[in-house]
Amino acid sequence: MGTPAAPLASRRASTTSRTRTRLPRWPRLGLRIRLTLAATLVTALGLCLAGALLVVSQRASLIRSLDDSARQRALIISAALDKGRAVQPLPASGTGDDVTQIVDHRGRVIAASGNVAGEPALFRTPKPAPGSEPSVRTAHGVPLGDQGTYRVATVSAGSTQAPETVYVGLATAQADRSVDELVAKLAVGLPVLTALLAAAGWHITGRALVPVERLRRQAAEITATDLHRRLDLPPVADEVRRLGATLNDLLARLDEATAHQRQFVADAAHELRSPVAAIRAELETAARHPHTDFSTRLPDLLEETVRLGRLIDDLVRLARLDATPAAALTADVDLDDLVRAEVRRLHVRPGVAVVRGRIRPARVRGDADALSRAVRNLLDNAVRHARHRVEVTLDTARGEAVLSVQDDGAGIALADRERVFERFTRLDDARSRDAGGSGLGLAIVWEVATHHGGRACVEDGGPGARLTLHLPLS
Repeated sequence: MGTPAAPLASRRASTTSRTRTRLPRWPRLGLRIRLTLAATLVTALGLCLAGALLVVSQRASLIRSLDDSARQRALIISAALDKGRAVQPLPASGTGDDVTQIVDHRGRVIAASGNVAGEPALFRTPKPAPGSEPSVRTAHGVPLGDQGTYRVATVSAGSTQAPETVYVGLATAQADRSVDELVAKLAVGLPVLTALLAAAGWHITGRALVPVERLRRQAAEITATDLHRRLDLPPVADEVRRLGATLNDLLARLDEATAHQRQFVADAAHELRSPVAAIRAELETAARHPHTDFSTRLPDLLEETVRLGRLIDDLVRLARLDATPAAALTADVDLDDLVRAEVRRLHVRPGVAVVRGRIRPARVRGDADALSRAVRNLLDNAVRHARHRVEVTLDTARGEAVLSVQDDGAGIALADRERVFERFTRLDDARSRDAGGSGLGLAIVWEVATHHGGRACVEDGGPGARLTLHLPLS
């Protein structure tokens, strides 16, 4: 059973290789080459079409001129016959290849131009009705000279008892030669003109891409240590300037994100240093005095360990939020059930009462664990800073679920209402994280809200702080 696997894998690899070789080579070319080739191709097609139209128009004009001449000569001869004038011999018209014949109703040639004297009737075009306008047709393979093509004007003449037909044939050889010369000139001139236009397109495209290349060189010189630099924008308000402005906006966002990341790493290192240093100091003391009873110090060590674990847990949770795409949040979550569960699970310190207000049914789409953590952090924050009372409500309005957590503590200053959701933000002593927080609780709330297409904010709600979580309903 294991033997066919190798040939199968080989066939798959061979198919993949052939598929790759069949990929079009057009996208592999540079932008300048592609633009020049596209412009040259369009120009060549336009020139070929214009050349074809010119050839057709030139030939039509020459044939029209022959038709007019043949028709006019046929009318002149017909008028002379109607008046009984002698028209023999008939003069040749224009060139030695042009012929004129008058044929009676029996098909006999009764008059002809000198170059076809003695020849039988050369043309077999239909005879027109008496009194009608001359008709002009093309006659091929006329047995005269090089078996050429003629434009033959035919008109009736004479009496009704003895009708005669006048044939005036003008050779198309001269017109054909003129058209052939035009085609030959176009066959030489069009490629040369296309090559010149391609060279001009190459030069113009290169000049047009100079600002793009300048932006590329400047962007290539920017490294992770100098993201504060910006690209020089061209003075003309065109697509290149908009591209440069977009790249500058991207650099600004990267610079801001990098600064936040560095600050976050520095703050995390500082926060981790305190519990680790406390634990290390206790352990070093125990190591220097092995016979001393340190059982009284164990609660302090346990508290520092819990604080360290809580901080690490929050850091890991933030990292997971950053790594989870918003498109993966597809599960429906009953936010009202989740809020009730978190209120029941809440550990309340003595002297603080948690009041559960109106809890409306609200279903949102997202990650149940992340939403539970956000609700828990809002409740913990309120209990930690409340004096006596915390009130929790859940309502729906304008397609949103609005969770509100109100405490009666010191409140949050207006200038700090956005900054309070930043990571490791220090506020005044009344709401410092020394009361047991890691400094990341509200930052997690903010990240969860934005990750779910919502928002977290501080609202006016009387004494204390009122923090709300807005999430779109599913």
